[in-house]
Amino acid sequence: MKRIARFEKVSAAQFAEGFEGANAAEVYESIKLPKRATSGSAGYDVYAPFDIRLAPGETIKVPTGIRVWIEDGWVLKIYPRSGLGFKFRLQLNNTVGIIDSDYYNSDNEGHIFIKITNDSNEGKTVEIPAGTGFAQGIFVEYGITLDDDADGVRNGGFGSTT
Repeated sequence: MKRIARFEKVSAAQFAEGFEGANAAEVYESIKLPKRATSGSAGYDVYAPFDIRLAPGETIKVPTGIRVWIEDGWVLKIYPRSGLGFKFRLQLNNTVGIIDSDYYNSDNEGHIFIKITNDSNEGKTVEIPAGTGFAQGIFVEYGITLDDDADGVRNGGFGSTT
């Protein structure tokens, strides 16, 4: 296996800026870095930093408190955990989250946010306790075209390069 990345916490101040709650310091201290569950797992489980409860049709933007350094030529793709998607139709609002290697150096420290929706059509409420995996990230190598001449510099996340 190639070792091409490293998960880290963002600073406590950066987490507090993205967290909408009074107990940011307490939540920050309990943040777990993503881990694989087994040696054969492709995905790194991303853990809920706080309790999440979503009734059908509800959406939440989760500040994970994590960032990731990735070697050039690789990307981290974020998906919902398979079981949550299967049992509750838990969906990422952008279908697949793409974390580029240059996001790490953004002004927001590369803080990864994951926006999820309970898309249940069976009336099921999703409850995810703090510290439980709710998303998974998979590192994928990618290529570029022979005539690529991109020279832009990222500073931010969603929509920052257009």
